[in-house]
Amino acid sequence: MEDMIFYDRLQFAFTITFHYIFPQLTMGLSLIIVYFKWRYIKTNLEKFNDAAKFFMKIFAINFTIGIVTGVPMEFQFGTNWAEFSRRTGNIIGQTLAMEGTFSFFLESSFLVLFLFGEKLMSKKLHFLMAFLVFLGSWASGYLILATNAWMQHPVGYKVMENGVFVLDSFSALVFGNPWTIPAFLHNQIAAVVTSSFVVGSVGAFYILREKNVEFGKLFLKTGVTFGLISSLLVAFPTGDWNAKNVVKHQPATFAAMEGIFETEEAGSEIVLIGQPNMLEKRIDNKIAVPNILSFLTYQDWNRQIPGMDKFKKEDLPDNIPALYYAYHIMVGLGTVFIGIMMLAAFLLWKKKLYTMKPLLWTIMLLVPFPYIANIVGWYTAELGRQPFLVYGLFRTQHGVSPTVSSGNTLFTLLGFVAIYMLLGLLFLVLVGKTIHQGPKHQSH
Repeated sequence: MEDMIFYDRLQFAFTITFHYIFPQLTMGLSLIIVYFKWRYIKTNLEKFNDAAKFFMKIFAINFTIGIVTGVPMEFQFGTNWAEFSRRTGNIIGQTLAMEGTFSFFLESSFLVLFLFGEKLMSKKLHFLMAFLVFLGSWASGYLILATNAWMQHPVGYKVMENGVFVLDSFSALVFGNPWTIPAFLHNQIAAVVTSSFVVGSVGAFYILREKNVEFGKLFLKTGVTFGLISSLLVAFPTGDWNAKNVVKHQPATFAAMEGIFETEEAGSEIVLIGQPNMLEKRIDNKIAVPNILSFLTYQDWNRQIPGMDKFKKEDLPDNIPALYYAYHIMVGLGTVFIGIMMLAAFLLWKKKLYTMKPLLWTIMLLVPFPYIANIVGWYTAELGRQPFLVYGLFRTQHGVSPTVSSGNTLFTLLGFVAIYMLLGLLFLVLVGKTIHQGPKHQSH
């Protein structure tokens, strides 16, 4: 049974990790494309329109690969997690169906109109197509986050005698869950961070190569501007808001994230660096600042935060080191992003950024790290919810498909790995070709 659960979780972790490479860029990039189209209407400068069309082409490649990699996850609910689907499908099926029916078709339909219908539209109508693509991508993100929010903090439900969850309040599921809005805003702004670094890195690449330099300066300026704002917002208030939700609704998870093995009576320290020692229940080699965590959490230097010693072992996350490291990697990278973008913004203001080659190289080479930060952020949320599928109500071990063997799951996982590696290679070739052609190619 343990092998079955392990391989089911491993397969879903791999497929969703690979899949989320693509939506995080489309959700953030759609906002920047809307910005370029808005600037085009305001200034009538063709470079803004070319920039919008250039990045919409990259958006389309991401969107297509995202669809291909997203479909298998839906099937896994039936193949590997049949009991979870049977017992919770009446609820999560609502938002997942809405995401597919409304948001996906809205996004894909207006994407096609944007890419191929410009000559038939006015400038404002073409801008509207870009805005509707943005609206569809963010609505899709909202409905996915509403689904996950219900699993993190279930509301608006009843449990029947046979253990099946049924929806008691649709408005509570979609709009009334206190977990949804903070998670949605944090997730979407984190997606903007990724997209900002992508746009900025393309700009830095063009400047360093002395190719498409005018567009390079535009992309770099736009990436740094959006990157600084989003990097700050993802930390505060959205990150802080999410952390307070975890403290309130999942206190055992918060203790594990922060590495609090034993409750401190007079305020909790914040661990900057350290390694969780599960045998001795402590953090090794730690560098910590006393009482800061209590202040950040409650604005009270001496407020007690429950440690893991206050909770039953069976209710604690089942992989505390992975949760701890995922959370600290996310926070650490977020801090780096703020520092890099503040420096870049300062040099942009001083009109020195475009000639500062070390920083241009840094921005260009840093582009994978927002992807990593987003993914480990999701690992933090999902590892933190364990050992539950529906927090506090439905344990992970009870949600698997009893008739699917671990051997079958491992076999299909190996197939996914092979196919997804080919898709990843195809994605890199297509995006690389688009960047090599450059924005001016969009006009022809």
